[in-house]
Amino acid sequence: MRLLELYIHIPFCKKKCKYCDFLSGPSTTDERESYVKSLCQDIRSYAHLAKACRVISIFVGGGTPSTLTAFQMQQIFSAVRDTFVVEENAEITVEMNPGTVDREKLSGYKKCGINRLSIGLQSTKNRELQILGRIHTYEEFLNTYSLARKVGFNNINADLIIGLPKQTIADVENSVNELVNLKLEHISVYSLILEEGTMLEELVRSGKLKLPEDKEERNMYWKVKNILEKNGYNHYEISNFAKHGSESKHNLDCWKQKEYVGFGVAAHSYTNGVRYSNIENIEEYIKNYEEGKEEDNFVFHEKQTHNMKVKEYMMLGLRKIEGVCIQEFKEKFAANPIFVFKTELEKLVNEELLEVNGDYIKLTNKGLDLANLVWEEFV
Repeated sequence: MRLLELYIHIPFCKKKCKYCDFLSGPSTTDERESYVKSLCQDIRSYAHLAKACRVISIFVGGGTPSTLTAFQMQQIFSAVRDTFVVEENAEITVEMNPGTVDREKLSGYKKCGINRLSIGLQSTKNRELQILGRIHTYEEFLNTYSLARKVGFNNINADLIIGLPKQTIADVENSVNELVNLKLEHISVYSLILEEGTMLEELVRSGKLKLPEDKEERNMYWKVKNILEKNGYNHYEISNFAKHGSESKHNLDCWKQKEYVGFGVAAHSYTNGVRYSNIENIEEYIKNYEEGKEEDNFVFHEKQTHNMKVKEYMMLGLRKIEGVCIQEFKEKFAANPIFVFKTELEKLVNEELLEVNGDYIKLTNKGLDLANLVWEEFV
């Protein structure tokens, strides 16, 4: 049977953050009810594919999935389990924001089979959370985290953003140390990206806020990396650190070019070398299911050629700190990547952005700072 990952998109949140350009926003109770009904229809429409697959991971992202009630989450997972064979040890993650859950909701999520939480903290400093337009305080995060532990969740990630306006290296160091002391299993650290059209981008462009210089932002990254590694966290992917055995299986499989199916508005899928998605308009997505025109939700993107698959495999593999395993590349494509990408590799090795150690092709420390330039060589 084919191994498959599932992604479920919940496009709702209490309030749009100042840096966010994702398809998400506030909603009414009726809108959430209608969306969940359509989402369940979306999931059940894959019964034909499900017969030949085993689900190895599920990721519920957003938006803020924790805006849904425990009953709504149970409806979604009933549709999943009625349609697909989900492996007993499947990693099942749900994203949530502090202040959007209580003990009852967390208990309900756990009964759905959810075994991993990803909490959108972003900063332990309340002034930084205000700059980002977050709806919560650090104290609310601590309360949410404590409740999750009491309910029985033993695999929890927290997100952290660096390179914020007015942020110093000392601020970053303090935030990371606070998370280390909480003994989280997983910590994701992202550099702030100013997305065009967001409120934060406008504030920076107008000069009302100023970002740290590139060098300072890179120093923040290396400070985070050093602290986490000294405290037993494995830096296994550009932005992700985990205690041994707590690496995100869902993300790792995406970097290994495994197949996945996305459900919900704007969700993307990748099966049989084909990339496709659902439409981005929530009202149309719901209406098409209500009127039996679900095929109108489908958007075709591309059918990959062999060459496209090979290049993408290299680009995705170089997101992992261990890099691209040469033997695995040979097994997948019946070719040696050192010869396939001879020109690109010679250039990147000479620029000290990549190294080839016999078994793996991986980013150097310099390459970690200039990863986008490396990936562009394989697009």
